[in-house]
Amino acid sequence: MALSIPENFSLNHTHFQFKNQQGFYSGKVRDVYDLGERLLVITTDRISAFDHILPRPIPFKGQVLNSIAGYFLNDVKDIVDTWLIDMPDPNVSYGYKCTPIKIEMVVRGYLTGHAWRVYQKGIRSLCGVALKEGMVADQKLDTPIITPTTKAESGHDEDISIEEIKTQQLVEEKLIDEMVEKALQLFERGTIRAKERGLILVDTKYEFGLREGKLVLMDEIHTPDSSRYFEADRYEERLHSGDPQKQLSKEFVREWLIAHGFQGLDGQIMPEMSDSMVWMISDRYIELFERLIGKEFDRKEHPENILNRLEKNLTAFL
Repeated sequence: MALSIPENFSLNHTHFQFKNQQGFYSGKVRDVYDLGERLLVITTDRISAFDHILPRPIPFKGQVLNSIAGYFLNDVKDIVDTWLIDMPDPNVSYGYKCTPIKIEMVVRGYLTGHAWRVYQKGIRSLCGVALKEGMVADQKLDTPIITPTTKAESGHDEDISIEEIKTQQLVEEKLIDEMVEKALQLFERGTIRAKERGLILVDTKYEFGLREGKLVLMDEIHTPDSSRYFEADRYEERLHSGDPQKQLSKEFVREWLIAHGFQGLDGQIMPEMSDSMVWMISDRYIELFERLIGKEFDRKEHPENILNRLEKNLTAFL
């Protein structure tokens, strides 16, 4: 029987007021504090899917996301500059303020998730990239492809092709070419790291910005919110038997929502999530952390009030 979730076990919202704070933004998952030339980003335990925030936070999710993102942001600094400077708390990242580029670079190595849902409709072109006939769910693509999306302030992000980005002059041609190059290099690095841990990096997204005229990698990277992972040792067996791959990512949450009649469309009602489902999601996030990072996650049954810990650590840091 799953444990009930005690009060203060999860971090749902923050409302700090820091010295020299110039602004505050609460996103789907992160609370962002503008400190002038720097940003302080608190990764909460909120979870979103289909551009909706689910009603219940997931214990430890924020710590998992922040820890994985920090690990990989430091791992790829030889490929591209990143926004990250420091991590003063398990849920907090501190780094440079950049000017966001309003295009997400989605890199796909396999036909799954959104790409598979599009393919099932009989569509054989995704963001200007041709998809061959006769493919099956979760099949590996001949080579990784980039399927960008426009970064919406609210609502759904929209698919767009590289050529459309250039034609509409959404991003300077030289810059979008650099983003393509860096995104593929980052995906290759993530693929290598995943393979070292017995995993497959299926697809992911990268968000870039500009700082002093240079391209900078922003936001999270290679986390279960921004990426999909499969288990390498069972991949071929499951593919040929037609069994679904184990989703070590947020995709299984999307699948659960779809099975319960919710895809974020008008008139659809968000299904209620039980304690046992919340714990299962938490366990999946922790499992992926341990497999990707290669060490045990520091998990306690009844942690201190997270807000108190945050206040203590951030007061000392700032």
